[in-house]
Amino acid sequence: MSQTAKDLALLAVNLLEEKKAADVVICDIRKISLISDYFIICSGNTAIQVKALADYLVDKLDEHHFVLLRQEGYHEGVWVLLDFGEVVIHIFQPEARIFYNLERLWKNSSQIYPEKNSCLTSMGFAEKD
Repeated sequence: MSQTAKDLALLAVNLLEEKKAADVVICDIRKISLISDYFIICSGNTAIQVKALADYLVDKLDEHHFVLLRQEGYHEGVWVLLDFGEVVIHIFQPEARIFYNLERLWKNSSQIYPEKNSCLTSMGFAEKD
């Protein structure tokens, strides 16, 4: 069975929530950009947590055969970008997230605010068994 961008986005959100990422947001940018299908934006409280979230995602997504194309910002741990092609994941420290405010920059996207995945399901992100 072929895995899709939605599969990747759902798995990434579940993994981020598992590791206590804060304020996870998915922006569906398919209709407004060719860059990617989805942006996932979240926060970690410290550089250590930001790096731990990035490490965990890379390891776990690799286990599911999702290939990381590019990683930026890991050394500093303020804003880590993980590019999986159709899904780009941004992990910020809170101050950097406020400063760059990607949600505002992508305000024309459809935003999904996962809460126990109920919003994910309503947007067509079916839960995996």
